[in-house]
Amino acid sequence: MSYKDSFIHYLEVEKRYSKHTILAYEEDLNQFVSFSELKESVEWREVNYQLVRAWVVGLLESGQSNRTVSRKISCLRSFFKWLINEGKIGENPMLRIRGPKVEKRLPQFVKQTEIDGARIEGLFSSNFEGVRDRLMFELFYQTGIRLSELIELKNKDVSSVSIKVLGKRNKERIIPIGQELHEIILAYQSIKPGGPDSQILLFVKKDGRKLSPKFVYRKINTYLGSVTNVQKKSPHILRHTFATHMLNNGAGLETLKELLGHANLSATQVYTHNSFAQINSIYSHAHPRGRKK
Repeated sequence: MSYKDSFIHYLEVEKRYSKHTILAYEEDLNQFVSFSELKESVEWREVNYQLVRAWVVGLLESGQSNRTVSRKISCLRSFFKWLINEGKIGENPMLRIRGPKVEKRLPQFVKQTEIDGARIEGLFSSNFEGVRDRLMFELFYQTGIRLSELIELKNKDVSSVSIKVLGKRNKERIIPIGQELHEIILAYQSIKPGGPDSQILLFVKKDGRKLSPKFVYRKINTYLGSVTNVQKKSPHILRHTFATHMLNNGAGLETLKELLGHANLSATQVYTHNSFAQINSIYSHAHPRGRKK
């Protein structure tokens, strides 16, 4: 097994990275191998920072965005760190590599007025597909779960007061749900069809088979297109919306971090920028010098 294949196996088995992340790492490594014309595992010892820097410059000159190039550099950093820890190479060529500056993008979100309960309810039909799609939409918005987490939700993970989610790197978290969401779940379960995946998974198609990521994305994209003009209309936008609305209505960062399943608080803090308008409103009403006349 090549060093690259051993590393990918390590990410799958020990780090338990998602399939999406592993595919991205594999593609980035393949691109570097192609650029460097590496043919044998032993040749990784000959890789120096000049070669890596030439690859980075080539990526930027080809029109790759700073964000994309930074991700590819991060992949190489992880790989060479693994090679060092495994004793495969003696020097790490990534120590002198600096990535391009990447501006932080503020998460887009849907306004509360655009996602009002009555307005959302009117989007969905009363048949199986309509009830299922409404439940998907509400779960994204009311719990902030990821698309992959929703697809993998099991019947046994749902109770009247919470859902158990298996997140990144197989980390479990419990997310509370309200009575209204529980009633939508019960309505869906009462008309849910049987099928090969229906006994285990919560969400299925009409034939009882597992949903695909593209299927869910298309559904949410269509429904969001009916209520908002935000540029990107995806399940992840509803996750951003959940986080922003939680902060705007008084939730603490630590609580939000646990609900979202973030590994560290810095990932959650990005939502504080979106909440500044709410903070400014509170300040203008609460501080003696800030009160509006």
